[in-house]
Amino acid sequence: MKTGFLGGTFDPIHNGHLILGETAFDAFGLDRVLVIPTGHSYFKDHKEEKVTSPEIRLAMTKAACADNPHFEVSDIEVRRPGNSYTFETLEELQQLYPEDTFYYIIGADALCMLHKWREPGRLLSLCHILVAVREDQVSAAELDQAIENLEREFGARISRMPVRNIEISSTEIRERVREGRSIRYLVPGAVSEFIGEHGLYRAWNGS
Repeated sequence: MKTGFLGGTFDPIHNGHLILGETAFDAFGLDRVLVIPTGHSYFKDHKEEKVTSPEIRLAMTKAACADNPHFEVSDIEVRRPGNSYTFETLEELQQLYPEDTFYYIIGADALCMLHKWREPGRLLSLCHILVAVREDQVSAAELDQAIENLEREFGARISRMPVRNIEISSTEIRERVREGRSIRYLVPGAVSEFIGEHGLYRAWNGS
């Protein structure tokens, strides 16, 4: 089985995330896409605005993906104590689904930083990278260099995936909620309802 892996903080998950997963599913003939919210995100420890609890973000992600039969939400990182590292997630997924081939769906900006992640060699040995190409994030030359470096140093398998230039960010959505502005068409209706019902993003308290 060809299994995509779309990870992220998803605070909140939005239509841009879902379009990215759907594009990968369609373009590379995947059998399913695992959508995996992070547990504890060490990348964001320094930020003043705290990350919403893993349980809440998991519930929002499930609401967002409920109507897509080839999206499956996994709590694999939410259940893991301590920091979440992608190579550990891929190793666990390989144990759970030993017959699957994994395709890690990632943005060009993240790919250019991947060499600084924990255990990049182990991560890249476990999956094929599908990198979303958006020139507003990373220049073509910078992306070419990053791909060349990862292929040379780690034997990475990387395929480019052109995507629509949809300018939606979780940061913008949180700001709009705090300001009392509409988030319609930026997130699925189920996520908008969840945010309203739970009073999320009204203050920077992660609750």
